[in-house]
Amino acid sequence: MSLPKLVKAALIAISIAALAGGSASGDGALVEVGDLVLRADGGFQPQTLPRRRYAPIDFQGHADITAKGGGRPSPLQQALIDFDRDGRLSVAGLPTCAPETIAGASTEEARQACRGALVGTGRVDALVSLPGGTVKASSPLTIFNGPRLETGPSAILHARFTVPATETYAIVVPIERLSGGFRYRARLDLPPLASGLGALTHIDVKIGRRYRAGGKPRSYISARCSDNVLQTHGRFQFEDGTVISGQVEKFCRSK
Repeated sequence: MSLPKLVKAALIAISIAALAGGSASGDGALVEVGDLVLRADGGFQPQTLPRRRYAPIDFQGHADITAKGGGRPSPLQQALIDFDRDGRLSVAGLPTCAPETIAGASTEEARQACRGALVGTGRVDALVSLPGGTVKASSPLTIFNGPRLETGPSAILHARFTVPATETYAIVVPIERLSGGFRYRARLDLPPLASGLGALTHIDVKIGRRYRAGGKPRSYISARCSDNVLQTHGRFQFEDGTVISGQVEKFCRSK
Protein backbone atom coordinates (compact mmCIF):
# COMPACT_ATOMS: atom_id res chain seq x y z
CA MET A 1 0.00 0.00 0.00
CA SER A 2 1.48 3.40 -1.00
CA LEU A 3 2.06 6.21 1.50
CA PRO A 4 -0.86 8.37 0.20
CA LYS A 5 -3.16 5.36 0.49
CA LEU A 6 -1.90 4.70 4.03
CA VAL A 7 -2.68 8.30 4.96
CA LYS A 8 -6.18 8.00 3.57
CA ALA A 9 -6.64 4.66 5.31
CA ALA A 10 -5.76 6.25 8.64
CA LEU A 11 -8.39 8.90 8.01
CA ILE A 12 -10.99 6.16 7.52
CA ALA A 13 -10.15 4.64 10.88
CA ILE A 14 -10.31 8.06 12.50
CA SER A 15 -13.76 8.56 11.04
CA ILE A 16 -14.99 5.17 12.26
CA ALA A 17 -13.39 5.60 15.66
CA ALA A 18 -15.26 8.87 16.07
CA LEU A 19 -18.39 6.79 16.43
CA ALA A 20 -17.21 5.60 19.80
CA GLY A 21 -16.21 8.96 21.19
CA GLY A 22 -17.49 11.54 18.76
CA SER A 23 -19.49 14.64 19.35
CA ALA A 24 -23.20 14.79 18.67
CA SER A 25 -22.85 17.80 16.41
CA GLY A 26 -24.35 15.95 13.45
CA ASP A 27 -21.28 16.52 11.26
CA GLY A 28 -20.73 13.26 9.44
CA ALA A 29 -17.53 11.91 7.90
CA LEU A 30 -17.03 10.85 4.29
CA VAL A 31 -13.75 9.18 3.28
CA GLU A 32 -12.80 7.25 0.13
CA VAL A 33 -9.87 4.85 -0.37
CA GLY A 34 -9.61 2.90 -3.59
CA ASP A 35 -12.99 1.28 -4.16
CA LEU A 36 -14.06 1.73 -0.52
CA VAL A 37 -16.37 4.53 0.60
CA LEU A 38 -17.07 5.12 4.29
CA ARG A 39 -19.72 7.40 5.76
CA ALA A 40 -19.85 7.65 9.54
CA ASP A 41 -21.42 9.75 12.27
CA GLY A 42 -22.08 9.36 15.96
CA GLY A 43 -22.26 10.97 19.35
CA PHE A 44 -22.88 10.66 23.05
CA GLN A 45 -25.08 12.48 25.52
CA PRO A 46 -24.55 14.42 27.66
CA GLN A 47 -21.39 16.08 26.34
CA THR A 48 -20.84 18.10 29.52
CA LEU A 49 -19.41 15.71 32.10
CA PRO A 50 -17.88 15.90 35.57
CA ARG A 51 -14.11 16.35 35.70
CA ARG A 52 -13.43 13.75 38.43
CA ARG A 53 -16.43 11.49 38.90
CA TYR A 54 -18.10 9.31 36.28
CA ALA A 55 -21.59 10.12 34.99
CA PRO A 56 -24.00 8.00 32.91
CA ILE A 57 -23.93 8.50 29.15
CA ASP A 58 -25.80 7.11 26.15
CA PHE A 59 -24.16 6.49 22.80
CA GLN A 60 -25.54 6.35 19.29
CA GLY A 61 -23.79 6.07 15.97
CA HIS A 62 -23.83 4.63 12.49
CA ALA A 63 -21.43 3.66 9.72
CA ASP A 64 -21.89 2.77 6.05
CA ILE A 65 -19.38 0.88 3.90
CA THR A 66 -19.94 0.81 0.14
CA ALA A 67 -17.98 0.01 -3.00
CA LYS A 68 -17.36 3.03 -5.21
CA GLY A 69 -17.93 0.96 -8.32
CA GLY A 70 -21.13 -0.53 -6.94
CA GLY A 71 -21.80 -4.04 -5.74
CA ARG A 72 -20.44 -5.73 -2.66
CA PRO A 73 -17.49 -4.12 -0.83
CA SER A 74 -14.67 -6.20 0.63
CA PRO A 75 -16.05 -7.88 3.78
CA LEU A 76 -14.95 -6.51 7.14
CA GLN A 77 -13.38 -9.35 9.13
CA GLN A 78 -12.23 -7.80 12.40
CA ALA A 79 -12.59 -4.55 14.31
CA LEU A 80 -10.52 -3.62 17.38
CA ILE A 81 -11.77 -0.55 19.27
CA ASP A 82 -9.81 0.99 22.16
CA PHE A 83 -11.63 3.36 24.52
CA ASP A 84 -10.24 6.30 26.50
CA ARG A 85 -9.39 5.90 30.19
CA ASP A 86 -12.09 8.47 30.94
CA GLY A 87 -14.72 5.92 29.92
CA ARG A 88 -16.01 3.21 32.21
CA LEU A 89 -18.06 0.05 31.72
CA SER A 90 -20.22 -1.22 34.58
CA VAL A 91 -21.60 -4.77 34.55
CA ALA A 92 -21.70 -5.50 38.30
CA GLY A 93 -25.08 -6.99 39.13
CA LEU A 94 -26.23 -6.82 35.49
CA PRO A 95 -27.71 -10.08 34.15
CA THR A 96 -25.79 -11.86 31.39
CA CYS A 97 -26.94 -13.58 28.21
CA ALA A 98 -25.31 -16.83 27.09
CA PRO A 99 -24.80 -16.90 23.30
CA GLU A 100 -26.04 -20.50 23.03
CA THR A 101 -29.37 -19.40 24.54
CA ILE A 102 -30.14 -17.15 21.56
CA ALA A 103 -28.09 -18.83 18.80
CA GLY A 104 -31.24 -20.00 17.00
CA ALA A 105 -33.67 -17.34 18.23
CA SER A 106 -35.50 -14.63 16.34
CA THR A 107 -34.99 -11.03 17.41
CA GLU A 108 -38.17 -11.04 19.49
CA GLU A 109 -37.29 -14.37 21.10
CA ALA A 110 -33.76 -13.26 21.92
CA ARG A 111 -34.89 -9.98 23.47
CA GLN A 112 -37.47 -11.81 25.54
CA ALA A 113 -35.08 -14.54 26.68
CA CYS A 114 -32.33 -12.08 27.68
CA ARG A 115 -34.34 -8.94 28.42
CA GLY A 116 -32.49 -8.34 31.69
CA ALA A 117 -29.14 -8.24 29.86
CA LEU A 118 -30.17 -5.93 27.01
CA VAL A 119 -27.85 -2.90 26.69
CA GLY A 120 -28.35 -1.72 23.10
CA THR A 121 -30.30 -1.98 19.87
CA GLY A 122 -29.79 -1.08 16.24
CA ARG A 123 -29.76 -2.44 12.70
CA VAL A 124 -27.29 -4.11 10.37
CA ASP A 125 -27.39 -4.40 6.58
CA ALA A 126 -25.31 -6.51 4.22
CA LEU A 127 -24.96 -7.10 0.48
CA VAL A 128 -24.90 -10.70 -0.71
CA SER A 129 -23.40 -11.65 -4.07
CA LEU A 130 -25.51 -14.20 -5.95
CA PRO A 131 -25.29 -15.52 -9.52
CA GLY A 132 -28.09 -13.18 -10.59
CA GLY A 133 -26.59 -10.11 -8.88
CA THR A 134 -26.46 -8.70 -5.37
CA VAL A 135 -29.30 -8.72 -2.86
CA LYS A 136 -29.68 -6.72 0.33
CA ALA A 137 -30.04 -8.45 3.68
CA SER A 138 -31.13 -6.59 6.79
CA SER A 139 -31.68 -7.43 10.45
CA PRO A 140 -32.41 -5.74 13.76
CA LEU A 141 -29.31 -5.72 15.96
CA THR A 142 -29.47 -6.42 19.68
CA ILE A 143 -26.60 -6.01 22.12
CA PHE A 144 -26.60 -7.97 25.37
CA ASN A 145 -24.27 -8.05 28.34
CA GLY A 146 -22.41 -11.31 27.83
CA PRO A 147 -20.77 -13.80 30.19
CA ARG A 148 -17.50 -12.93 31.86
CA LEU A 149 -14.46 -14.36 30.04
CA GLU A 150 -10.87 -14.87 31.15
CA THR A 151 -10.05 -11.50 29.58
CA GLY A 152 -12.93 -9.66 31.25
CA PRO A 153 -16.55 -8.84 30.41
CA SER A 154 -18.11 -9.42 27.02
CA ALA A 155 -21.01 -8.30 24.84
CA ILE A 156 -23.21 -10.48 22.63
CA LEU A 157 -24.30 -9.14 19.24
CA HIS A 158 -27.44 -10.84 17.95
CA ALA A 159 -28.82 -10.57 14.41
CA ARG A 160 -30.95 -12.76 12.14
CA PHE A 161 -30.93 -12.39 8.35
CA THR A 162 -33.71 -14.02 6.32
CA VAL A 163 -32.30 -13.20 2.84
CA PRO A 164 -31.10 -15.14 0.88
CA ALA A 165 -31.68 -17.75 3.62
CA THR A 166 -32.33 -17.62 7.35
CA GLU A 167 -29.07 -17.27 9.32
CA THR A 168 -28.78 -16.31 12.97
CA TYR A 169 -25.67 -14.79 14.53
CA ALA A 170 -24.84 -14.53 18.23
CA ILE A 171 -21.32 -13.07 18.22
CA VAL A 172 -19.26 -12.85 21.39
CA VAL A 173 -17.30 -9.59 21.68
CA PRO A 174 -14.57 -9.82 24.36
CA ILE A 175 -13.88 -6.58 26.24
CA GLU A 176 -10.35 -6.50 27.65
CA ARG A 177 -8.99 -4.13 30.30
CA LEU A 178 -5.90 -2.23 29.12
CA SER A 179 -3.12 -0.27 30.77
CA GLY A 180 -1.86 3.07 29.54
CA GLY A 181 -3.89 5.68 27.72
CA PHE A 182 -6.83 3.41 26.92
CA ARG A 183 -9.02 1.58 29.43
CA TYR A 184 -10.80 -1.06 27.31
CA ARG A 185 -10.42 -2.92 24.02
CA ALA A 186 -13.44 -4.50 22.33
CA ARG A 187 -12.68 -7.15 19.68
CA LEU A 188 -15.27 -7.98 17.06
CA ASP A 189 -14.47 -10.97 14.86
CA LEU A 190 -17.08 -11.15 12.13
CA PRO A 191 -17.95 -14.63 10.84
CA PRO A 192 -18.54 -15.11 7.10
CA LEU A 193 -21.94 -13.73 6.17
CA ALA A 194 -24.16 -15.84 3.90
CA SER A 195 -21.49 -18.55 3.63
CA GLY A 196 -18.90 -15.96 2.64
CA LEU A 197 -21.02 -14.31 -0.04
CA GLY A 198 -22.07 -11.32 2.10
CA ALA A 199 -20.38 -8.15 3.33
CA LEU A 200 -21.45 -5.73 6.03
CA THR A 201 -22.58 -2.40 4.55
CA HIS A 202 -24.38 -0.62 7.39
CA ILE A 203 -24.57 -0.63 11.17
CA ASP A 204 -26.36 1.70 13.53
CA VAL A 205 -26.50 1.36 17.29
CA LYS A 206 -27.97 2.96 20.38
CA ILE A 207 -26.24 1.83 23.59
CA GLY A 208 -27.19 2.71 27.15
CA ARG A 209 -28.67 1.01 30.16
CA ARG A 210 -29.54 2.28 33.63
CA TYR A 211 -30.06 -0.33 36.33
CA ARG A 212 -29.77 -0.89 40.07
CA ALA A 213 -27.45 -3.34 41.79
CA GLY A 214 -26.47 -3.59 45.44
CA GLY A 215 -29.00 -0.90 46.25
CA LYS A 216 -27.16 1.62 44.03
CA PRO A 217 -28.07 3.15 40.65
CA ARG A 218 -25.64 2.16 37.90
CA SER A 219 -25.07 2.83 34.21
CA TYR A 220 -23.70 0.35 31.65
CA ILE A 221 -21.47 3.09 30.20
CA SER A 222 -20.23 6.19 32.00
CA ALA A 223 -17.60 8.83 31.35
CA ARG A 224 -15.80 11.78 32.88
CA CYS A 225 -13.98 14.71 31.32
CA SER A 226 -10.71 14.97 33.24
CA ASP A 227 -8.63 16.67 30.53
CA ASN A 228 -11.28 17.87 28.05
CA VAL A 229 -10.29 15.17 25.55
CA LEU A 230 -11.73 11.71 24.87
CA GLN A 231 -9.64 9.42 22.67
CA THR A 232 -10.59 6.35 20.66
CA HIS A 233 -8.38 4.13 18.52
CA GLY A 234 -9.67 1.77 15.85
CA ARG A 235 -8.11 -0.99 13.76
CA PHE A 236 -10.11 -2.61 10.95
CA GLN A 237 -9.16 -5.58 8.83
CA PHE A 238 -10.88 -6.50 5.56
CA GLU A 239 -10.96 -9.74 3.58
CA ASP A 240 -8.79 -8.34 0.78
CA GLY A 241 -5.94 -7.80 3.26
CA THR A 242 -6.48 -4.10 3.86
CA VAL A 243 -5.72 -3.05 7.44
CA ILE A 244 -6.86 0.40 8.49
CA SER A 245 -5.98 2.03 11.80
CA GLY A 246 -6.11 5.48 13.33
CA GLN A 247 -6.88 7.56 16.39
CA VAL A 248 -9.30 10.37 17.04
CA GLU A 249 -9.53 12.97 19.81
CA LYS A 250 -12.80 14.63 20.70
CA PHE A 251 -13.28 17.49 23.12
CA CYS A 252 -15.73 17.28 25.99
CA ARG A 253 -16.84 19.98 28.44
CA SER A 254 -16.12 19.52 32.11
CA LYS A 255 -18.20 20.83 34.96
